Amino acid sequence: MSTKKHDVPEELLSGLLANYKKPEDLIGENGLLKQLTKLLVERALDAELTEHLGHERNEAVANPAGNTRNGKSRKTL
Repeated sequence: MSTKKHDVPEELLSGLLANYKKPEDLIGENGLLKQLTKLLVERALDAELTEHLGHERNEAVANPAGNTRNGKSRKTL
């Protein structure tokens, strides 16, 4: 096995490509590439938000203003 940091295990690739029949299954409207891209972007954005706010999702925070993760707050304009 290679020592690359982002090496994808062969078993994972085999599992993902098990139902591959034609190119549209990979790059089509609901293809594997689109699904993987969506999951990757969501995971990256969640990690970025966690880093920015300084706490995990649903973690108790010592903040008297209340919920700090969903963007709701009392504001007067």
